[in-house]
Parts: sequence; C-alpha cells; structure tokens
Amino acid sequence: MLNTQNLDTLHGYYLIKTALIHKKIGHDDFAPQIDRLCRDLCLGLWKGQTLTENHIKVYDALYAKGQPKPSTLYWELVSAEAAYPGFAVPDFFRVLVLTRKDAAEALLAFCQELMRRVCDPSLSVETENAFISETGKLLEAVLQSNNPLGFTPRPSSAHSTPAAQVSEQAPADAPQAEEVRPPENLDKLLEELDSLVGLTQIKKDVRSLINLIKVRKLRQEQGLATPELSLHMVFTGNPGTGKTTVARLLARLYRSIGVLETDKMLEVDRSGLVAGYVGQTALKTMEAVKKAQGGILFVDEAYSLVPDGSGNDFGQEAISTILKAMEDMREDLVVIVAGYPEPMERFISSNPGLESRFGKYFNFEDYNGDELMEIFRMQCKKNQYQPDEEAEKFCIDLFRDLYENRDENFGNARDVRNIFEHAVQAQANRVAQLEAPTREDLLCLKKEDIVKSEA
Repeated sequence: MLNTQNLDTLHGYYLIKTALIHKKIGHDDFAPQIDRLCRDLCLGLWKGQTLTENHIKVYDALYAKGQPKPSTLYWELVSAEAAYPGFAVPDFFRVLVLTRKDAAEALLAFCQELMRRVCDPSLSVETENAFISETGKLLEAVLQSNNPLGFTPRPSSAHSTPAAQVSEQAPADAPQAEEVRPPENLDKLLEELDSLVGLTQIKKDVRSLINLIKVRKLRQEQGLATPELSLHMVFTGNPGTGKTTVARLLARLYRSIGVLETDKMLEVDRSGLVAGYVGQTALKTMEAVKKAQGGILFVDEAYSLVPDGSGNDFGQEAISTILKAMEDMREDLVVIVAGYPEPMERFISSNPGLESRFGKYFNFEDYNGDELMEIFRMQCKKNQYQPDEEAEKFCIDLFRDLYENRDENFGNARDVRNIFEHAVQAQANRVAQLEAPTREDLLCLKKEDIVKSEA
C-alpha cells in the first residue's frame, strides 16, 4: 500500500523543486502544465492497480505555489487511471527545450526523482522501473533532439510500449489524416491566375516558379542533381493588391503539381501567433503551424512580430518557432510572410534565419486607375449590376483620380470594394422609393449612386 506518512514532506519537496524550475524558466506561467505532467506520471505509475484513498492524498499533494490545491474524488482518480492512454511528451516541455534548455533538463531530473518517491510498493518493481525508464528516454530524446518541437512530415507514426503504458505520440492536437479531393487541373489554375486584374509581373513570377518546380521534379525522376529550392516566400505590397488571393491560388497550384499534400492556406497575423506570456507564444504558434501542415501558413503583417522598440518582445518566440518548423517540415509546409514593403525589409533583416530561409520575393504593385475600373466592372458583373453610361464615365475618372492622388491610406482593391458596396446600398435606397421597380431598375447603377457612395 502507498505510504502517506510524509505527505507534508512530499508537498514541501514539490514546492521547493518546482520553484527552482520556475526560477530557471524565468516565470511560473507553466506551473499548471508542470503540475499536470507530474500527476499524469502518477497515473502512469499506478496504471492497472487498485487505487485507494492514499493514492488520492499523494495525487492531491502535487501542486505548485500559487496553484489551486486539488480535491480529487475517488471516482475521478479511478476514471483518470482507467482512461490514461500512455505517456506522451507534452508540448510545453518541447517549448522549454527550445527556449530554456537548462530548465527542461532540471524538469526531467525532477520528474525522474518524483516518480521514485511516489512509487507504490504494492506494484512490481520491474513495472515501475520500466515506466520510469521509458518516460525518461522519451523526455531525454526530445531534450537531445534537433527537432524538439516535434514538427515532422506526414505521415507520422506512433510508437508505444504497452508493458509500461508508455507511447511516443505526437501531441494530442497533432493534425490527423484528412480526406483530400483530387488535385485541380494545372492549366485551369493558370488560366485563373491570368484572369486576375493587373499583377503582370506577379503572374510571370508565379509561372516561372511553377516551371522551375516542374523541371526540378523531372530531374529528380531522372536521377539528376537538384539544387536546394526554398518555396517560402515574402510578399510585399500595400493593402488590397492581391497578396492573399495569390497565396490561396499558390496553395492550389502547389497541390496540383504535387509539392504540397493539401491546398489549404491558414491565414494568421500577430494576434494568431503571440500570447501574453513567455513560452505560451511558442505553444500558440505551434498550434497554428500544425493546422497549416500540408499547406501554406500565410502570416499577414509579419513585421508586427518585431515592432520598433519592443526589446524582448514575445514576437521573437513566434519567429523562432516558425523558423524551426520551416527547417523540420520543409517538405510539408510553405510559409508566406506579407506586409508593407519597408517594414518587411526591416522584418527580414531582424533575424539571419529569416534571410536564409525565404528564397522568393514577390512585390505587388498598386493597381492603376484603369485596373481599379476593371475590378469595379468585375464586381458589378459578378453581382449582376450594370452601371449606366454616365456612371461608367464617372467611375473611370473617379478611379484614375483615386490612383493619381493616392496616399498612405490608399486601399487598392479594398477601396473599390467599399465604393461598390456603398453604391449598392445607395441604389437600394433609391430603388426602394419606386412604386413598381423594373428588372432594369434593379440592375442599373446610376452616377448618383456612386456619388452617394463617396459621400
């Protein structure tokens, strides 16, 4: 039976050891995760045994300073033990290895020592030692790994050791195999690219890149040398210049030629990557990377990860995590960072790793007046509106003036969309006053609708 005579000593020992680990980390934000890890280790040690009230007392003694004291019910502990799937290296430990390796080493030593203290004499020594040994090996493997975050190309395989109830698993939220539709036809996708308004140089750059990838694959099939090729890209340009649209199309193109497993694109910005505490940012970024695995991770306004005068901003953790993913998942993830030209130059130069990993730079020029007008016509056609002759002439002049007098607030296609949407609202207000509006009334946009949209 488990000895509970020294519970106060056990809790005091736990407080001292975890406080030292928190000091090495530099904060106590991981206190709940460390407590959870230690309790899970208890479940692994006790797996398959008849639990008693003494086990509950030991289990509830494992909480760090500032954390709520557990009050586990007997049925809760029994259920947790029965459902225990086997040990998996937790994500926060992987983050510690990347960011605070000395703290990860101290945590590993503490976990090994703690398990020996809470061993149940009613278990076989061999079973307990096997569990302690296997968990130690798994944690040590991550500690010594060049890929501590566990980013691995698909398919990933799980390894388990049933005798010790230990399994080397991907994190619980690792991406699962998903059904994917057949790749789209490459020629049709390139036609869709050509149908985009403007973007003349971007279209040439994309076609050139696709040709390079296709020939590279042919050389590989013939056993010829294939120089390293980075598919990670930097998109620079003002808002509304089509960066997100082209990125989504690239995901489909890459899927079509077999570069990526899926055509999905996950769009994030600083808020989708950065948390408010050290260490938590890496976990949040890992989650985004896993969601994007097999496709494209599109980081909009990426320069916000290194704001001016930020010092040790949490954004650097996100950058480090993304860089590690780009290295470890080079066959299973494409990263595109996007933003204004000048801030993006500062962003790329802020970290040598960024400069070395991004091999392609696409610059998206502002749409000129005629291109803005073409976008407006496409919006009208798509939504079944028809500007009359006077409205057409007014819009031509409007968009040319908008381009020629653009300033830092110029929104390119976004401005066109706003003008169109406001014109539709103005038209609706006008038509609603008609006693019996005809089909032509419903279709027609007049100059007064456009003028009101500008008001």
